[in-house]
Amino acid sequence: MIQIRDERAADGAAREHLLDACFGEARFTKTCERLREGRLPAERLALAVEMQDRLVATVRLWNVDAGGIPALMLGPIAVDPALQGLGLGHRLMREALARAATLGHRAVILVGDAPYYARFGFTRERVGALSLPGPFAPERFLALDLVPGALDGAAGMVRATGRVLPVAGSPEAFRVAA
Repeated sequence: MIQIRDERAADGAAREHLLDACFGEARFTKTCERLREGRLPAERLALAVEMQDRLVATVRLWNVDAGGIPALMLGPIAVDPALQGLGLGHRLMREALARAATLGHRAVILVGDAPYYARFGFTRERVGALSLPGPFAPERFLALDLVPGALDGAAGMVRATGRVLPVAGSPEAFRVAA
């Protein structure tokens, strides 16, 4: 039995271990990581999959400005390598996108495997004339309109927005960890 739930502060170490197992140290060099640095995930859009009291999958979405259009950036999504191929990632993606739409978000961008993300409706065409602040493979830069036409006319550089990560020891950091 699996449970998709909101990520908790106590998930931090298990989440980092899972991301290391799936992506290794290279994950810290990615352009999308630069957009996530110093930020908190979009509210209510950091999800975890728990199986037998163990974190086995995770995904986060982040607030961004996509060429003047508010959007979300998805990533990373990770599934325990021993459990890949069982549909956990698919279920987690569907839940994340449904929650994003319910919360009123209009579009999602990501950098990832086009054939995998096509099943969720992501395409290269919806990226329009957007760019990322660093190196990326253009064929892997994808977008999805949660609301039809949300990214029409999107052009320019994607930049981070949303909540800034509190400074350690500050009252805000305590509230985030609680």
